[in-house]
Amino acid sequence: MTAGDSYNRLDDDDYPAYTMGRAAEMLGTTQNFLRALGEARLITPLRSQGGHRRYSRYQLRIAARARELVDQGTSIEAACRIVILEDQLEEAQRINEELRAAGASHPADA
Repeated sequence: MTAGDSYNRLDDDDYPAYTMGRAAEMLGTTQNFLRALGEARLITPLRSQGGHRRYSRYQLRIAARARELVDQGTSIEAACRIVILEDQLEEAQRINEELRAAGASHPADA
């Protein structure tokens, strides 16, 4: 790996850069909360060679949204389901927008 590769990872939302302790600290939550999100299959952290959990920025955003819902009184299971559905909706809207843009640039022959 070159130095350039290392710098590129700083911008990679999927790069597992954060330890469980650091992730919990950044989210203002506990390591047990992060474990619970893993057990609910909302996020699946990657494992280091030593077996330690590592989280990406994308996973931390997902965990932060789940924490927000739990803090509002939603059960962790329901919060995970809500976050999954929100993520699926966002992806569907993105795809729809791409298809609309492609259709506008290539109108059907009349």
